[in-house]
Amino acid sequence: MQFREGERVLKVFHHHPTPFIFWFFEIFLAFLICFIPLYLLQDIIPFSFFIIINIAFFVFFAFIIFYKSIIYWLDKLIITNQRIVHVNWLNLFKRKESEALLNDIQDIKTSEKGLISYFSFFDYGSFALETASAKTTILFEQAPDPEGIRQYIYHVRSI
Repeated sequence: MQFREGERVLKVFHHHPTPFIFWFFEIFLAFLICFIPLYLLQDIIPFSFFIIINIAFFVFFAFIIFYKSIIYWLDKLIITNQRIVHVNWLNLFKRKESEALLNDIQDIKTSEKGLISYFSFFDYGSFALETASAKTTILFEQAPDPEGIRQYIYHVRSI
């Protein structure tokens, strides 16, 4: 991301941690489901093979958690005094950047799904920003306090 002359970062938003924690527990459950048959069969298979399979499963799941953590952390919504930039990492080698000038913002929509997102600690949802030209739409999923982001952008625009 290249900054323009006189541009400064006002605020950076990362994804809310709650959906990632739920995803982590799903992966942990899958990890346990893979290990249960292995431990039930440990008396049948040779010990060295048992150790190799355990290490392979552990490395595989550790890699998945590490990879997803990095992608989750690198995704961000950057608000500057001139524009809004969404940096969306598709994988470790490819990212997509969308930007909208503050003056071009036409509409901002927010939504929160589920009962748990209505509690203040778990306040997350979707943030969608549309510009006057229909080709620029910024969609930031799992945004922390999407209504607060919308109000912050309206506040920055009024300055």
